[in-house]
Amino acid sequence: MTQFLLQACWWVPLYGLIGAVLTLPWSTGTVRRTGPRPAAYFNLLMTVLAFLHGSVIFTATWDRPPQQLLVHWVQAADLDLSFAIEISTVSVGAMELVSVLSLLAQIYALGYMEKDWALARFFGLMGFFEAAISGIAISDSLLITYALLEMLTLSTYLLVGFWYAQPLVVTAARDAFLTKRVGDVPLLMGVVTLSTLAGSLNFSDLEKWAETATLSPVVATLLGLALISAPTAKCAQFPFHLWLDEAMEGPNPASIMRNTVVVGAGAYVLIKLQPVLALSPIVEGVLVVLGAVTAVGASLVAIAQIDIKRALSHSTSASMGLVFIAVGLNQVDIALLLLFAHSIAKGLLFMSVGSIITTTNTQDLTEMGGLWSKMPATTTAYLVGAAGMVALLPLGNFWAMRRWLNGFWTVPLWLVIVLLLVNGLTALNLTRIFALVFVGQPQPKTRRAPEVGWPMALPMVILTVMGLLVPWMLQKWQLLISWSGPWSETGDFDALNLLLKTLDTPLLVLSGLIGCAVGVAIYWYGVLPRPVRLPVPVLQDLFAYDFYIDRVYRLTVVWAVASISKISAWTDRYLVDGAVNLFGLATIFSGEGLKYSGTGQSQFYVLTIASGVAVLLGLIIWQF
Repeated sequence: MTQFLLQACWWVPLYGLIGAVLTLPWSTGTVRRTGPRPAAYFNLLMTVLAFLHGSVIFTATWDRPPQQLLVHWVQAADLDLSFAIEISTVSVGAMELVSVLSLLAQIYALGYMEKDWALARFFGLMGFFEAAISGIAISDSLLITYALLEMLTLSTYLLVGFWYAQPLVVTAARDAFLTKRVGDVPLLMGVVTLSTLAGSLNFSDLEKWAETATLSPVVATLLGLALISAPTAKCAQFPFHLWLDEAMEGPNPASIMRNTVVVGAGAYVLIKLQPVLALSPIVEGVLVVLGAVTAVGASLVAIAQIDIKRALSHSTSASMGLVFIAVGLNQVDIALLLLFAHSIAKGLLFMSVGSIITTTNTQDLTEMGGLWSKMPATTTAYLVGAAGMVALLPLGNFWAMRRWLNGFWTVPLWLVIVLLLVNGLTALNLTRIFALVFVGQPQPKTRRAPEVGWPMALPMVILTVMGLLVPWMLQKWQLLISWSGPWSETGDFDALNLLLKTLDTPLLVLSGLIGCAVGVAIYWYGVLPRPVRLPVPVLQDLFAYDFYIDRVYRLTVVWAVASISKISAWTDRYLVDGAVNLFGLATIFSGEGLKYSGTGQSQFYVLTIASGVAVLLGLIIWQF
């Protein structure tokens, strides 16, 4: 039975797709009498099946070498279209993480969207969403991965624009779709080029090909830049980072998935392409620069936001920036560890945020306060999620960061500064949100704010327990680094060795504590007269408006596209249409003129022919 389920692992992504299809009678309005709830239950049932199937496969693949499964689709002559699937602990574990988060998000959505008239359509889109992400997790084919990324782009557009009656939602969905499409087009070029150069698009074959590939620096650089374009857009990295901020206009259960496994899917594709990207040092440098700029910039922008979901979405971009740095430095294991810790922690944060929005009917941080005693489950979920996002011992992100800085004297100084700065700013941002939302005096919208019902509280509690168990999971999976003892290579006690090998831990903890202390001082005890704003208004506006990137776009890219469009419109209207209209008018006038010469008398036609011949002969004689 286990072997059969292992060979049928490609069914797991199809469960979500089947659930989406089963919701169609309700989402299209064909069935109205029962209400939309049965559609949600069908989709939940298929997600449970995906979770159970994935659990069996994950257990069967533990500590076993990766396997490749080929599912032949079309075979005709020399044409062989097959789905290549990787069955390994990492790929199946990623697929199982998607199933768990999707299941919890859907249970959460039962309470969050209880009164929404389009509940069935939402669950159908969530099933489509889940199918695309699960397929990316186990796909071993870059071509199939590209197709699944297109599905992900479409489902993002539909979920962000779910409440399409609101103009701002429509704009956000359009921007998210177009931004991702900008990244997908160069990726398609890279896929076509790579298929020609490598002869295969399977990730396992590409890894072997990259070991012996001899590409010119220009080709390797252009190929690498094309391949990283889509992950850069999917992970909301600079300069494609604005879409995730606007995507917060969509329903919060979809935001849970978007800020955990959707951005993670883009980073996961980047990790799989790392052997090919390593062919060009320039591409690796670009990854590091993009990651560092986004990590630091998004962390600064997050602390100036007054919309609670936008403040957390910018921290998502910052976390993915660290993943980009890890991939650029060829540290794939650290990138995977960061993705795992971030997914659970950020899922908790967005669940708690959704509970707050449901109870208070606002996303404005300035309208909140005093919720910690009124919403204990939500407060606990937020605290565990925030601690998991910061390098706070002993939760998950601490072990990822410490593994990165282990032996920090060999790590580049700039990397140490970036990691500590991002960790401190993240701690400041999360402390700021906690102080403005949960502490202080209740505001008019938070005076009566009871805890949410069980459909929202249950998945929050389950994910809270998972967040607390992350260190235990990492220990079971043997991913925790060992604590080095204070002994030198000769066996003698070495104080310097102890100091160097353990200094990374206090540095990480200290950076987080400094960020928390600054947040507590400013936003809890009100050291500044206006605790919502930064002390320097210029910096406040600079960070609040995302370094004015949208205005830069309007003055550069948007202006260039608009100018080219105007020139193209003028050329089409006056040059192309003018030439066509000129020929049309000439035809009309010549036809109107010739109709008077149609007398029907043969001698007149002969005279016309003779006159034409005489004119031609005259021109020839004059020419010579």
